[in-house]
Amino acid sequence: MTDVRAATFCLAVLCVLATPLAAQRGTTTRGRAAQAPPTVEPAMFTCPSPLGEGVKTKRQFCDVQTGRDPADGIVIMLPPHTGPVTLTFDLHNRHIYSEELIRTKQAYRHYTATIGVLTANNDLLSRFVVQNEFRNAADVIDRVAGDVSPGGLKAVAPTGLESITIEIPAEVESVSILGEKLAVIRPDSAVPDNFTAAGRPIAVVSNVMLQYRPAPVRRPAPARRR
Repeated sequence: MTDVRAATFCLAVLCVLATPLAAQRGTTTRGRAAQAPPTVEPAMFTCPSPLGEGVKTKRQFCDVQTGRDPADGIVIMLPPHTGPVTLTFDLHNRHIYSEELIRTKQAYRHYTATIGVLTANNDLLSRFVVQNEFRNAADVIDRVAGDVSPGGLKAVAPTGLESITIEIPAEVESVSILGEKLAVIRPDSAVPDNFTAAGRPIAVVSNVMLQYRPAPVRRPAPARRR
C-alpha cells in the first residue's frame, strides 16, 4: 500500500469513528416523536340491559340483545388512539337457573349463541360464538345479585365462557355488540329451539377491556409576539 493510499484509508477510518451513531444510521434523535406505551383499561360502554353484579367475581354482567341497529347494542366508545385498538371480553350463554329442574334431572340445556361486533355504520367486523352445556350448579360462571327470590339471587345466570379478542381498525371510533341468534337443545328434544326476534337477550358479556396507544396530545402553538 502506498503512502498516499495508507493516508487516505486512515482518514476514512477516523471520519467513521468521529461520526455519531445516529448519523451513521441515517436518523437523529432530535425531533423523533416518542411513541406512547400501550394502555390497558376497562372499556367505557353503554349497556341497554344490565344483568347485574356477580356475587363471587364482582363482575358486571350485561345482556347481549338481538338486533340490527348498532345503536341498540352494547356500544363501546373508543378513546382517542393511534393505530388499531384491541378489544377483549368474555362471552357467556344465558341460563335460567332452577334448583327444582336440577333435582328432577331436567336442567340440561345445550346453548349456542352467536353475536356480532359492528361499527356505528353497521359494518360487521367479526362474528363470535359461545357454546356450552348446562347440567348442574357447577356449570354457572356466577350467580347475580339483586332479585327478591330466596337468597337474593336472580334466576338468570351466566354459563359457559368464550374469551374474545378482536382488533379494531384505527379509524373506528366506536363499536357495538349485537346478538344474532340463539339455539337451545332441551332434554326432551334433539331439535334445537331457535331464537332470532329483535330485542331478545341471548347471551351475556363481562370483563370488557381495551388495549390501545393513546393519541399524542396536541400542544397549542406559541403565541406570536407583536
